[in-house]
Amino acid sequence: MIAEGMSEEDARKRCWLVDSKGLVVKSRLAELQHHKLAYAHDHEPMTSFIDIIKSIRPTGIIGVSAQPRVFNKVVVELMTEINPRPIVFPLSNPTHLAECTAEEAFNWTNGQVLFASGSPFDPVTVNGKVHVPGQGNNAYIFPGVGLGVVVAGLKHVTDDMMRIAARTLSEQVSPSDVASSCLYPPLSSIRSVSSKIAIAVAKEGYEKGLATKPKPADLAAAVEAAMYCPGS
Repeated sequence: MIAEGMSEEDARKRCWLVDSKGLVVKSRLAELQHHKLAYAHDHEPMTSFIDIIKSIRPTGIIGVSAQPRVFNKVVVELMTEINPRPIVFPLSNPTHLAECTAEEAFNWTNGQVLFASGSPFDPVTVNGKVHVPGQGNNAYIFPGVGLGVVVAGLKHVTDDMMRIAARTLSEQVSPSDVASSCLYPPLSSIRSVSSKIAIAVAKEGYEKGLATKPKPADLAAAVEAAMYCPGS
């Protein structure tokens, strides 16, 4: 959001945290861990996840705390009432700790959900349409970032590099992926995806003076040459 012109203050205001004690708010500052402090907003304390959603009216919910089934039918249906295309990301691993399943999310939203999970799920058919769940896995980002670091000999990996890597990944999602509700390119294309991310990360490193290796005349060729090929 900041990269697209929003102030840091306004961007943070659009991110809300919910922990084991409920909504993260300023009245809880004395008990909060340091990484939550910047997201403790002015709001009455709340413990019910349903009431929090009704009050905050989020466009998306992201589960990363291994609380299985917390995205239940009432929660997901409420998200669908608030948003025509609700974002529901149950990212906790392994599968039995997922906040909801792909089948539940697609069925409870009549196929309108924008879904990604930490665990793999099989395709789901709703009203005759097949929806392919995307897996929000670090395998899409880390290999390409690491390859860019190696090719350019980068001294640091910056937040901007991670943002650029994510943006580059999103650009590899094809119209056919979108048509099947998948928010990620297929893992079968991971080498091509990683190559493009490596190029983008290395380019950022050269532009910001963080590279220790001379810039190749053909960065794409250098990245391709540095990729590990099993059996070669």
